[in-house]
Amino acid sequence: MTVLPMGRAVMVLGAGRLSTQDFPDVSPGAGDAVVDVSYGGVCGSDVHYWQRGEVGESVLADPMVLGHEVVGTVRTAAADGSGPAAGTPVAVHPAQTCGECPRCREGRDNLCPHLRYLGSAARRPHTHGGFAERLLVPGHRLVPVPAGLPLRTAALAEPASVARHALTRMTALAGGVRGRHVLVTGAGPIGLLVVALAHLEGAAAVTVTDLHPQPLAVARRVGATGTLTAGEPLPQVDVAFESSGAPVAVATALGALLPGGTLVQVGQLPGDGVAGPWHLTVPRELTFAGSSRFAGGMAETLATIAAHPALFAPIVSAEYTVDEAEEALAVASRPERSSKVLLRFGTP
Repeated sequence: MTVLPMGRAVMVLGAGRLSTQDFPDVSPGAGDAVVDVSYGGVCGSDVHYWQRGEVGESVLADPMVLGHEVVGTVRTAAADGSGPAAGTPVAVHPAQTCGECPRCREGRDNLCPHLRYLGSAARRPHTHGGFAERLLVPGHRLVPVPAGLPLRTAALAEPASVARHALTRMTALAGGVRGRHVLVTGAGPIGLLVVALAHLEGAAAVTVTDLHPQPLAVARRVGATGTLTAGEPLPQVDVAFESSGAPVAVATALGALLPGGTLVQVGQLPGDGVAGPWHLTVPRELTFAGSSRFAGGMAETLATIAAHPALFAPIVSAEYTVDEAEEALAVASRPERSSKVLLRFGTP
């Protein structure tokens, strides 16, 4: 069973067209829970569907409920005991996978060819997202939020899991970030979460670049030891994470790597390809690798956030009501004035 929106939901109808619609309540099956949604984080993909009607190769063909960064409280527990009890604060895992293909069996379910992600137009019918008052959710896709962690901060669970997966990729490829000089290009929400996690993992230094002063100021609050405006000369670094998705940032990151360095690409790059100083990869023996979404659950990520809530809280920059959804997406589209923007459902 997939996730189904219930109650009032935020929908994108086409490029530049946002609306709300009421969805009927659905009786849960034995393995389904009902969640009262508290917060939904606005992702760049939500903004792109609203602005352009597409995200890369995923083109909006029908109206779709947005949102894949969702936290709330279990209203009705799954009758078969497959999920948390009623009253439990939870994060909703956004991915539906087959569990049977070679990638799923390897523990790389983020690469499942049958994957469906909340709020995605990659397949038709589209997969409705979680920007709704209530959700019908398979119980096994609910991850309990640690006691004492505010749901406003727990709303970072999905993007923080994406950032954590990028660091896991770096560990597999290059031994991790501990004791190393790390470069992060782009101080959007994912970049900021990479900064915080690299700081916690013992990076010797974390240098962050961005076009705007406000996200760089947030970067300093969450663990950056140095910040630079894009275009300024960079130090030579051991490893780099490119989170902006800008082709020029890829070139910048490659040029900053010391011999033997590794670049993990987290930001979505343009579909028509990227030109850059790829000639450097041979004499310097550089490694370039992608990082897509995240594999496994979110429990470890939530535990990390709960252990350091003051470090992660500054990444949430604003929250808006459902009635202010269009304003929320507009603010989220302006990185010079926002980091992670939340939609609030119900009572905080």
